[in-house]
Amino acid sequence: MMARMAEAAVAARTSRDRRLGIVAVSIATVVWATGTIIVKDSTLSGLRFAMFRLWAGVAVSLVALLVTRRRLRWSTFRACALGGVFFAGDIALHFTSVKLTSVADVALIGALAPVVIAIASAKLLGERIPRRDAVLVGVSFAGVVIVAVGSAGSPTWSLAGDLLAVLGIGTWVAYWFFSRRARHDVPSIEYFACVMIAGALVMTPTAIALEGVPPLPTAAEWVSVVAVAILPGFVGHTLVIWSHPRVESWLSALITQCTPIVAVILAWVVLGEEITPAVALGGTVVIVATAAVILEQARRQMRIHADV
Repeated sequence: MMARMAEAAVAARTSRDRRLGIVAVSIATVVWATGTIIVKDSTLSGLRFAMFRLWAGVAVSLVALLVTRRRLRWSTFRACALGGVFFAGDIALHFTSVKLTSVADVALIGALAPVVIAIASAKLLGERIPRRDAVLVGVSFAGVVIVAVGSAGSPTWSLAGDLLAVLGIGTWVAYWFFSRRARHDVPSIEYFACVMIAGALVMTPTAIALEGVPPLPTAAEWVSVVAVAILPGFVGHTLVIWSHPRVESWLSALITQCTPIVAVILAWVVLGEEITPAVALGGTVVIVATAAVILEQARRQMRIHADV
């Protein structure tokens, strides 16, 4: 009797934690979308915004460490620093691509990242990628091509920006998997602090080498930088990092599929970016096809667990 009660308590706690993890990823999805709009509307270049945003993130994370009375050890930093390198590369590519091309293009190209995560997860488990999934991945890429072609010629479109957004998929996937592994041993606040510090140390010399020593941001620019550091930065990433042990990779990836939809709508409402029929069509193809891949991965995982 006592054993069954203990098992029931553990199951209830696990279910509750999973629900909280889903809520955390959902909130992160919304605030990530707002961050893209803030960056696009800023007068800072993508690299400079990334540099100042990382240092603002360092300040936020240090405050969080002080408030929670935690210490950051050198051994922890060494174990987590590579995550900061991946993160710095990701936001540098993302911010720069957003400044060069349309929010719709960047958001919908980035929607391919969950597909890469789902397929990479299957490969890591030694699974063969089914032909149906391979076809859906091809359809997703076709949707991105439709979006790019449909945006070509518009004032906000840039091929270079689209290509940087494609490269950003790789850095985001690397950061995602590294974070999941690191979070098994490091609490979310400490991990976030390591990522911010390592990212800032990598991003600063890179930005200076490519664009020179920047002047200090204006008051309005600081508001944008701090807003991105706190909302999509600290709040969004800490929520996702916290959710890693509680929510399956496929489900987190599926929830984040809403990010490009929210970003495109915000860009249309706030920035006045046009949503052409081709962009709407391509975006729908990308979202539906990638969601189908992720859901198929989910069903496969459930069948595996059911057979164990």
